[in-house]
Amino acid sequence: MSARHPWWLPAAAFLGAALLRLLGSTWRVTVADDPEYTAGLRRGERFIYAFWHSTMLPLVVFHRDEGAAVLVSRHRDGELIARVIERLGFVAARGSSTRGGEAGVRGMLAWAERDRHLGITPDGPRGPAEEVKDGAIYLAERAARRLVPTTAAAHPVRVLATWDGFLVPWPFARVLVVHGAPFAPGPASGSAAATGAESGPAGAAVPEAAERARACFEETLRRLSREARARVGGRA
Repeated sequence: MSARHPWWLPAAAFLGAALLRLLGSTWRVTVADDPEYTAGLRRGERFIYAFWHSTMLPLVVFHRDEGAAVLVSRHRDGELIARVIERLGFVAARGSSTRGGEAGVRGMLAWAERDRHLGITPDGPRGPAEEVKDGAIYLAERAARRLVPTTAAAHPVRVLATWDGFLVPWPFARVLVVHGAPFAPGPASGSAAATGAESGPAGAAVPEAAERARACFEETLRRLSREARARVGGRA
């Protein structure tokens, strides 16, 4: 097996998924859903769940076995993450959450056509932490779906010394999962993509309407995260 896919990878993915299922079974989970989100689910609406990279672990465990498609980076650790979440009942699309990450966008659109919910970390895979990249708005436009600001908080929780402050709730922790009101970017956010006006991830011109939508969604997700942490007594 190649260095990219070492021999121990399948066993590590199996063990990782089993440990996450076991850990999640001990948590005391509370869910706070916006009524508009709940109503959308009842109508059968399919969403794009957008959550900070730091909250990935509790949210992946909470939404396990729902068949959602998750965007996973092509970085070195991405293959292990992809295999673990697939064992937790997700499907994976590989690529970037930047606007220029066309491989990731194409993969997510393919799963959207199969009627899957989508999940992205708009500040991943390498940050800056809690900053929404414009690719999240771009994907929502391309998929013609609403974004759901999603977050989780826990107490007690271990905050790892990583770029995002990755959260690992302790066994038997109190875990709060929050789904906010669905967010629909305006149609102008996709207009430059259609004309080729935008450029890649290095930094191009983003339409003004798209930038306003990005900033608005970023503030919404930050606010929900602060409120969730305050409710469970986690980090401020």
